[in-house]
Amino acid sequence: MNLLSMEHFTKIYGDRRIFDDASFFLQEGEKAGVIGRNGAGKSTLLRMLAGIEEPDEGRLVKAGGTVTAYLPQHPSFPEDRTVLDCVLDYAAGDRTAKKEEGQDSQELKVRAKAMLTRLGVTDFSQKAGELSGGQRKRLALAGVLLVESDILILDEPTNHLDSEMADWLEEQLKSRKSAMVMVTHDRYFLDSVCNCIAEADRGKLYRYQGGYAAFLEQKAQREEDAAAEERKRKSLLRTELAWVQRGARARSTKQKARLERFEELKSRQTPEAEKKVELQSLSSRLGKTTLEVSHVEKSYGDRTLIRDFSYIFLKDDRVGFIGKNGCGKTTLMRMLAGAERPDKGAVETGQTVKIGYYAQELAYMDPDCRVIDYIRDAAEFVRTKDGMVSASAMLERFLFEGSAQYSPVGRLSGGEKRRLNLLRILMEAPNVLILDEPTNDLDLETLTVLEDYLDRFEGIVIAVSHDRYFLDRTMRRLFAFEEDGRLVRYEGGYSDYARKKAEALWEERKRARSGETKSAEQAGGRKKAPRRLKFSYLEQKEYETIEEEIAGLEEKIGKLEEEMNEAASDYARLSALTREKEETSALLEEKMERWMVLEEKAARIEAGEMEEEKDA
Repeated sequence: MNLLSMEHFTKIYGDRRIFDDASFFLQEGEKAGVIGRNGAGKSTLLRMLAGIEEPDEGRLVKAGGTVTAYLPQHPSFPEDRTVLDCVLDYAAGDRTAKKEEGQDSQELKVRAKAMLTRLGVTDFSQKAGELSGGQRKRLALAGVLLVESDILILDEPTNHLDSEMADWLEEQLKSRKSAMVMVTHDRYFLDSVCNCIAEADRGKLYRYQGGYAAFLEQKAQREEDAAAEERKRKSLLRTELAWVQRGARARSTKQKARLERFEELKSRQTPEAEKKVELQSLSSRLGKTTLEVSHVEKSYGDRTLIRDFSYIFLKDDRVGFIGKNGCGKTTLMRMLAGAERPDKGAVETGQTVKIGYYAQELAYMDPDCRVIDYIRDAAEFVRTKDGMVSASAMLERFLFEGSAQYSPVGRLSGGEKRRLNLLRILMEAPNVLILDEPTNDLDLETLTVLEDYLDRFEGIVIAVSHDRYFLDRTMRRLFAFEEDGRLVRYEGGYSDYARKKAEALWEERKRARSGETKSAEQAGGRKKAPRRLKFSYLEQKEYETIEEEIAGLEEKIGKLEEEMNEAASDYARLSALTREKEETSALLEEKMERWMVLEEKAARIEAGEMEEEKDA
């Protein structure tokens, strides 16, 4: 059943034609991801689907009785309302969502508090005016999820969520029966939740079945088909041109038809080749002393965010920092960048260190400043491997071409401003890059190119990110913030960290179960006549083969990790390998858990332990 559709719609802002005769539809049960470059109109499309904006041409058609709930990219709330009131107001008062009929208000409050707690907001009486942009986004997300709807329209739902929250939201959305349209740059999230992709590209919307990996394959095929069609057109045009140049006699109907076909082929619009963001490594020489952190501590009030952290960043280091929202990641980045001082300890910066700090919160950009002047304030020219490159040429590589370079910054979309800000930082040729949530608001193409750039960057890269794919793709070492302010070091990317955390949890549960077993044995009870403990036939066969199975699974994981390293730039392959590795790791965990049970029983059998049966 078709829930909503917009056919042959057009949307224009000033002299920019955002959509031109485009079409979109959503069917029951579909979970559509909307992707495209910054400024391609993704948020505009969602606002039109939610009924917040109207297309200039075309109209939105919804099935009768269809209820939609909309999460904007930057929600706002009355500053004097409490957190809990804001969520309840948002759930009940959003003009695209309906109140749940007959629902008890107390039950709704309980659900709202539970959801807010899960999203890291626990002070329900705090005023909205005291909240950060990320906290307001989580309030709106809770409000949208609180009520039942037929269609969820979500603009960047994973922004400002830590990894645990993103995992929770992923499961929430996968389990919901409602149809969904969402804009997100989280590639793992797209692959896990979405079953179709809509790509906004040069005013059109292209539809693909499947998740992100399937989109990459189908898009490559579409571009190959378009290129083949263009080659065929040019071949026909050459044939017709040769005929015309021989001197066609335009008297017969057949000859007139050929002339008309020649004119049609000549005037047919050539498919525009997709321009790519280009980045070249821009960095200054890094000396012997880099960035050294010695016994740094930082507290706010009675809460210690960072406790006794020390680390010496090495040349070409790729170090990521992860943890829950509010744990102190941004505070640490500000200290590394010299924007904030530690309470104890020191951050020593080498004389040749030149830091480029890409902050989570975009600094003020004069809306009247021209795009090219914003970049020239950083540098008129930069030195690359191709020689000196002007600010204007670098802007072209970042898809700010022609008249766009002389447009005011205020006319750019949020994502375009982030892309421009990233270019300005790189124009300063830093040798230490500090990236605080670099994946927020950047389009997938820019992210892919940024990841490739970091591969070739001749310097240190330090990043805070909740994007699991970005961390797997770019980082070689992670520090995870613990509850007490300690930072624990893990080698590898996010998947390696998640596996090691799961293994540690498994060991902890094992010890707990072992303690429970001993407690039960000590508790005793009335016993029947004892009998010698032994394996059953099936247990014996399982015990004889389980170690070999475990070794085989560990070997398989090792091979998968090697293949993942080789496929670092092939997202589709990397995504498939990651899923296979996660499934193998889960199976290994089950086998190890079972092996422990059998090993413990084998030790008891070898000791000649008797099996005791208790009365009920």
